[in-house]
Amino acid sequence: MKTRGLPAPWACPAAYDRGVTSATAETELGRDVPPDEPPDATAATGATGVPDAVRRRLATLDNWWNPHSWLVTGVIVGIAAILRLVGLTRPKGYIFDEVYYPTDAWDMLQHGVEWDEKTNGPAYVVHPPLGKWLIAFGEKAFGNNELGWRISGAIAGILMILILIRVAYRLFHSIVLAGIAGLLMTLDGFQLVLSRTSLLDIFLGLFILATFAALVLDRDHYRRRWLRALERGHDPAAGRRLPRIFPGWLLTAGVLFGLACGVKWSALFFAPFFALLVVVWRAQARRSAGVRRPLLAGLPGDLGYLLLSFVLTFVFYLASWIGWFATDTGYFRHYREANGLSEPPVLGALLNLLHYHSEAYNFHSGLTDRHVYQSWPWQWLLLGRPVAFYWNGNGNCGAPSCAAEILLLGTPILWWSFLPALAALVWFGIARRDWRAFAIGTGVVAGLLPWFYFAIADGRTMFAFYVLPALPFLILAVVYVLGAIMTPPTGTASGSERTDRQLVGTVVAGVYVLLVALCFAYFHPIFVGQLIPYTDWSARMWLGGRWI
Repeated sequence: MKTRGLPAPWACPAAYDRGVTSATAETELGRDVPPDEPPDATAATGATGVPDAVRRRLATLDNWWNPHSWLVTGVIVGIAAILRLVGLTRPKGYIFDEVYYPTDAWDMLQHGVEWDEKTNGPAYVVHPPLGKWLIAFGEKAFGNNELGWRISGAIAGILMILILIRVAYRLFHSIVLAGIAGLLMTLDGFQLVLSRTSLLDIFLGLFILATFAALVLDRDHYRRRWLRALERGHDPAAGRRLPRIFPGWLLTAGVLFGLACGVKWSALFFAPFFALLVVVWRAQARRSAGVRRPLLAGLPGDLGYLLLSFVLTFVFYLASWIGWFATDTGYFRHYREANGLSEPPVLGALLNLLHYHSEAYNFHSGLTDRHVYQSWPWQWLLLGRPVAFYWNGNGNCGAPSCAAEILLLGTPILWWSFLPALAALVWFGIARRDWRAFAIGTGVVAGLLPWFYFAIADGRTMFAFYVLPALPFLILAVVYVLGAIMTPPTGTASGSERTDRQLVGTVVAGVYVLLVALCFAYFHPIFVGQLIPYTDWSARMWLGGRWI
């Protein structure tokens, strides 16, 4: 099966961005073309005089509009939408932390800020407002009811799957691997539960993934512009000024990252890692183009555009506080005036907001209260302590005793494959010098490593749902490894060996996805709160007391 100039859909990471264009990728399978190999002036050149090796190394996915890829995307997103929207209004009433965020969102519609009905004054909250505004949009459209306060989260969960499929297609140039990535997230109970519950983390995960997608698009745009510059006669070896490349997607990433920070401050964990990706990717592109000292040659420009991107992050983060700025009733809105300090226009409001942030940070850093469902980062990928969102032992299920639970639990077969996939990701990434492995691993580290620090240094109270922003990268790690299994070792593998390897790898990937689907179907009742016999519920508690 081929798709309009692309290699077979199972063609995988080993061949890509070692300078393999969509038209020549299939012939390059099994041949290791190092991504940072200096251009060979004696290599064959095309009509524009650009060496073929340089052209391959700067190549990107040009066939992003491929109708087959969009058909697969549409089908999988449709399945995801059904699973996340059907029965969204059940169970009735608030579950878990829905007692906080939907009520805050409704109050924001009435007062512009979070409100405390007991004191008839502003409420003190420790998360930025954007996630609650997104919940409020649903409540505005459908009312202060289960559909109203859950619909925005469901849409965010569906959009995450859409973006993940397109990101995977960009990374792997494979419709099959992109489809697998979307299916794995669609069939993950962890993402499903958070998509059907009115919490903030699903919005944080959406904006972090969207930021990464914008960075990948920026990488492709930068490389395409460099290739065009070379085609027009730019000589990087002549020491001339580098081509001017407007980083529209990098600035878009700054906006999206500002929205992520407007949901939860933990988005900031990703800032240095995403900045590192930008610098490394641009330096690699300049090296592939033949620029001497590629890191230093463009570093001032890279840092300048990154700074501009972070300015946009700050601007859009402040914009998420529009209700607080636009009213006089927000908590600490006139803190300086109330404490006898000068409060000049604009600056006074910013200083008051800074004080608010200081107080909220002190709250977060000192939060060490024990909770029955708290867990540590080293437990998360092992599903060591999932969070029970809902429990009901009443009702008629045709058995003497019944149970209905919503358990924030990742689909076990999928989640228990994350750690071996990460180990293989490191191995393949080093062996193949593949930028995809570096990018995926960077997202995983950004999403997990800071929590290890806070757990060890502060003993801070934390929960399993904090891992959600890292989930797309964990799934991409699994997909990367499945793709590597389908790809023969680089070297002199014959066509028949490649075909056999692809066939075996495709079977392995298919069996794996099937097992994940069956596991998801088995646990589905405790993802959606379905009333089932107590014995059936108990049979699903694989780790006993750790899951109860």
